Amino acid sequence: MSTNPRTIRWGILATGRIAEHFAKDLALVEGSELVAVGSRRLEAATEFAERFGGVRAHGSYEALAADPEVDVIYVATPHSRHLEDVMVCLEGGKHVLCEKSLAMNAVDAETMISEARSRGLFFAEAMWTRTNPNTRKMLQLIKDGAIGTPLQVRAELGFAAEAEKVRMWDPALGASALLDVGIYPVTFAYLVLGEPTSIVANGVLSDQGFDLNAGATLTYASGAVANLAWNQVSHSDNRASIAGDLGLIEVHPAFHETTGFTYSKGELLETYEEPVTGRGYSHEIAEVADCLREGHTESALLPQDESLAIMKHMDEILRQLGVTPR
Repeated sequence: MSTNPRTIRWGILATGRIAEHFAKDLALVEGSELVAVGSRRLEAATEFAERFGGVRAHGSYEALAADPEVDVIYVATPHSRHLEDVMVCLEGGKHVLCEKSLAMNAVDAETMISEARSRGLFFAEAMWTRTNPNTRKMLQLIKDGAIGTPLQVRAELGFAAEAEKVRMWDPALGASALLDVGIYPVTFAYLVLGEPTSIVANGVLSDQGFDLNAGATLTYASGAVANLAWNQVSHSDNRASIAGDLGLIEVHPAFHETTGFTYSKGELLETYEEPVTGRGYSHEIAEVADCLREGHTESALLPQDESLAIMKHMDEILRQLGVTPR
């Protein structure tokens, strides 16, 4: 944690449920302050602002991006809008933390990354799993050789999405079980095993042509294999595990927001439970704030090139599933 005392002033773009969760966790992070919120409807922004006292309400995203009192904006719109909304923020000179999935496709993701780099602005995908203290502890154990060479990764995530979650059922809002849910298993495999040499995917599409229920097998030059599954139509066990030639790590469900994991090696069995603040968004908020205080335009925990690589993997999975590019 940085010792730089400068308070980082946040704006939130959009006022949905995830924006509210983020705002509540932001209040738990010392040295970070929510100062403004923007919506395409002033009434929605005002109502949101009133729930978090002392926050300015803006009736457009452009007005939020132009607010001189805002240092960084959290983009909380559906991923179908990310390219447009992130570009508004970057053009307004604001640093950006963008909700996952970063974009609808790798081309759009690369456009945003290039724009941020050309302007010297901080930009990251809000993949909170990467900043979870338990994920970081698990990856450190693997790096230290605790399980030997990782050779099998399993990660599964799914739930039955209610009809009221319109963004998950409307193709115009980017409906895709992979982009909304499957990004977590795909990211988990990348964190442990890196770049795959091959991807084989299969699944089921909706009547409207977006993916509902799917899986993929990824193989690696090391000889490792990752078996991943995701869906938005049924309840999964939401577990993940990493098996090596010397030991095993089993991540407590739901693995993408885990509060702990077990490590076993022969008769040895240890449980790790690193404290998680709030819902867990607080850790990515603190990471971004520290980066801004130190003058960094990229986070080592939320690297842009890895977000782009994962988007390319998801493009390939969607291609194999037969989803028309959007």
